[in-house]
Amino acid sequence: MQNKKKSKPVILNDREKEAKAGLRKKLPPIETFPNQFPDYEIKIEIPEFTSVCPKTGLPDFGVLEIRYIPDKHCLELKSFKLYLIAYRNLGIFYENAVNRILDDIVSACHPVRATVMGEFNPRGGMMSTVVAHYPRNRK
Repeated sequence: MQNKKKSKPVILNDREKEAKAGLRKKLPPIETFPNQFPDYEIKIEIPEFTSVCPKTGLPDFGVLEIRYIPDKHCLELKSFKLYLIAYRNLGIFYENAVNRILDDIVSACHPVRATVMGEFNPRGGMMSTVVAHYPRNRK
């Protein structure tokens, strides 16, 4: 009789789960309204952004700055605020939060150009700044 090795099921390791945490979670919709003017920039500052670290479960705090040049639609701020508040209980890494917010803004209002910058409070002596741009450079 031959010794057959039993194959183990492939299990997504913890780091992969953490890295993908929060990316597919359903969040409130971002509403828009028709833009009335050409060629100008809108800047939105969120000084009290919060989310949760998917690894430790501890709260993360930061400041978000969003700049975009609207095309046919602008973000409606009340719905955008409700969208951002949903991150308060969402386990998601900084990098994922900034990039997801950018993707959701682009999906909602299809801007000419957009930038989302997150400056996250120090934890363990390190401060992180994450910046994502649209259109994205495709390499």
